[in-house]
Amino acid sequence: MAKLLTNLNIKVTHFLDELNHPFREEIDLLRNYILKANKNLTENIKWNGPNYCFDNEDRVTMRVQPPTQRVQLIFHRGAKKQEQPKGKLIAYKSKMLVWKENDRAIVTFKSLQDIENGEAELTTIVNEWINATSH
Repeated sequence: MAKLLTNLNIKVTHFLDELNHPFREEIDLLRNYILKANKNLTENIKWNGPNYCFDNEDRVTMRVQPPTQRVQLIFHRGAKKQEQPKGKLIAYKSKMLVWKENDRAIVTFKSLQDIENGEAELTTIVNEWINATSH
Protein backbone atom coordinates (compact mmCIF):
# COMPACT_ATOMS: atom_id res chain seq x y z
CA MET A 1 0.00 0.00 0.00
CA ALA A 2 1.01 3.61 -0.48
CA LYS A 3 3.01 5.34 2.23
CA LEU A 4 0.71 6.66 4.94
CA LEU A 5 0.45 10.39 5.34
CA THR A 6 1.44 12.05 8.58
CA ASN A 7 -1.85 13.99 8.87
CA LEU A 8 -3.95 10.86 9.44
CA ASN A 9 -5.86 11.23 12.70
CA ILE A 10 -4.80 8.54 15.19
CA LYS A 11 -8.33 8.49 16.70
CA VAL A 12 -9.73 7.58 13.27
CA THR A 13 -7.09 4.84 12.94
CA HIS A 14 -8.05 3.42 16.35
CA PHE A 15 -11.76 3.59 15.47
CA LEU A 16 -11.09 1.63 12.27
CA ASP A 17 -8.90 -0.87 14.14
CA GLU A 18 -11.88 -1.61 16.42
CA LEU A 19 -14.29 -1.83 13.50
CA ASN A 20 -12.35 -4.63 11.79
CA HIS A 21 -13.88 -3.66 8.43
CA PRO A 22 -13.47 -6.11 5.50
CA PHE A 23 -12.49 -3.14 3.30
CA ARG A 24 -9.87 -1.73 5.68
CA GLU A 25 -7.09 -1.51 3.09
CA GLU A 26 -9.43 0.34 0.73
CA ILE A 27 -10.56 2.68 3.52
CA ASP A 28 -6.96 3.55 4.42
CA LEU A 29 -6.11 4.21 0.79
CA LEU A 30 -9.12 6.54 0.48
CA ARG A 31 -8.12 8.33 3.68
CA ASN A 32 -4.71 8.99 2.16
CA TYR A 33 -6.10 10.13 -1.20
CA ILE A 34 -8.56 12.54 0.43
CA LEU A 35 -5.98 14.09 2.75
CA LYS A 36 -3.44 14.25 -0.07
CA ALA A 37 -5.99 15.99 -2.32
CA ASN A 38 -6.09 19.08 -0.10
CA LYS A 39 -3.61 19.77 2.69
CA ASN A 40 -6.16 21.96 4.52
CA LEU A 41 -8.51 19.06 5.23
CA THR A 42 -8.65 17.61 8.73
CA GLU A 43 -9.85 14.15 9.64
CA ASN A 44 -12.13 13.12 12.50
CA ILE A 45 -14.91 10.64 13.31
CA LYS A 46 -18.49 11.70 12.67
CA TRP A 47 -21.59 9.74 11.80
CA ASN A 48 -19.71 6.49 12.60
CA GLY A 49 -17.04 6.98 9.97
CA PRO A 50 -14.03 9.01 8.90
CA ASN A 51 -15.07 12.60 8.23
CA TYR A 52 -13.19 15.41 6.52
CA CYS A 53 -13.49 19.08 7.38
CA PHE A 54 -12.34 22.26 5.69
CA ASP A 55 -12.17 25.29 8.02
CA ASN A 56 -13.91 23.17 10.68
CA GLU A 57 -16.89 22.58 8.36
CA ASP A 58 -17.86 18.99 7.49
CA ARG A 59 -17.51 18.40 3.75
CA VAL A 60 -16.84 14.69 3.05
CA THR A 61 -17.89 11.71 5.15
CA MET A 62 -16.89 8.11 4.54
CA ARG A 63 -19.73 5.61 4.99
CA VAL A 64 -18.20 2.46 6.46
CA GLN A 65 -21.20 1.24 8.47
CA PRO A 66 -22.46 -1.39 8.28
CA PRO A 67 -19.23 -3.13 7.18
CA THR A 68 -19.72 -4.35 3.60
CA GLN A 69 -17.64 -5.03 0.50
CA ARG A 70 -17.79 -1.37 -0.51
CA VAL A 71 -17.10 2.08 0.85
CA GLN A 72 -18.89 5.31 0.02
CA LEU A 73 -17.91 8.95 0.19
CA ILE A 74 -20.70 11.41 0.86
CA PHE A 75 -19.99 14.94 -0.34
CA HIS A 76 -22.13 17.44 1.57
CA ARG A 77 -22.31 20.87 3.20
CA GLY A 78 -22.58 19.75 6.82
CA ALA A 79 -25.30 18.48 9.11
CA LYS A 80 -27.64 21.46 8.92
CA LYS A 81 -30.22 21.51 6.15
CA GLN A 82 -29.53 24.45 3.85
CA GLU A 83 -31.39 26.02 0.97
CA GLN A 84 -30.71 24.01 -2.16
CA PRO A 85 -28.65 25.65 -4.89
CA LYS A 86 -30.50 25.96 -8.24
CA GLY A 87 -28.06 23.61 -9.93
CA LYS A 88 -25.55 20.99 -8.90
CA LEU A 89 -23.00 22.40 -6.48
CA ILE A 90 -20.08 21.62 -8.78
CA ALA A 91 -20.05 21.69 -12.55
CA TYR A 92 -17.41 18.98 -12.82
CA LYS A 93 -18.87 16.12 -14.82
CA SER A 94 -17.99 12.80 -13.26
CA LYS A 95 -19.48 9.36 -13.76
CA MET A 96 -18.30 8.62 -10.20
CA LEU A 97 -20.67 11.14 -8.59
CA VAL A 98 -24.26 10.11 -7.93
CA TRP A 99 -26.24 13.22 -7.02
CA LYS A 100 -28.82 12.88 -4.20
CA GLU A 101 -29.62 16.60 -4.08
CA ASN A 102 -27.95 19.60 -5.67
CA ASP A 103 -25.71 19.90 -2.61
CA ARG A 104 -25.14 16.22 -1.84
CA ALA A 105 -23.48 13.51 -3.91
CA ILE A 106 -22.12 10.03 -3.29
CA VAL A 107 -19.18 8.12 -4.74
CA THR A 108 -19.13 4.33 -4.27
CA PHE A 109 -16.03 2.18 -4.48
CA LYS A 110 -16.32 -1.61 -4.71
CA SER A 111 -12.65 -2.56 -5.07
CA LEU A 112 -9.10 -1.43 -4.43
CA GLN A 113 -8.70 -1.12 -8.20
CA ASP A 114 -11.73 1.24 -8.38
CA ILE A 115 -10.04 3.46 -5.80
CA GLU A 116 -6.61 3.37 -7.45
CA ASN A 117 -8.10 4.07 -10.89
CA GLY A 118 -10.17 6.94 -9.48
CA GLU A 119 -7.45 8.80 -7.57
CA ALA A 120 -7.00 11.67 -10.05
CA GLU A 121 -10.74 12.13 -10.52
CA LEU A 122 -11.34 11.94 -6.77
CA THR A 123 -8.69 14.61 -6.17
CA THR A 124 -10.49 16.89 -8.64
CA ILE A 125 -13.89 16.23 -7.04
CA VAL A 126 -12.58 16.90 -3.50
CA ASN A 127 -11.05 20.22 -4.53
CA GLU A 128 -14.03 21.31 -6.63
CA TRP A 129 -16.30 20.50 -3.67
CA ILE A 130 -14.16 22.48 -1.24
CA ASN A 131 -14.04 25.44 -3.61
CA ALA A 132 -17.83 25.37 -4.08
CA THR A 133 -18.63 25.06 -0.37
CA SER A 134 -16.09 27.55 1.05
CA HIS A 135 -17.49 31.04 0.87
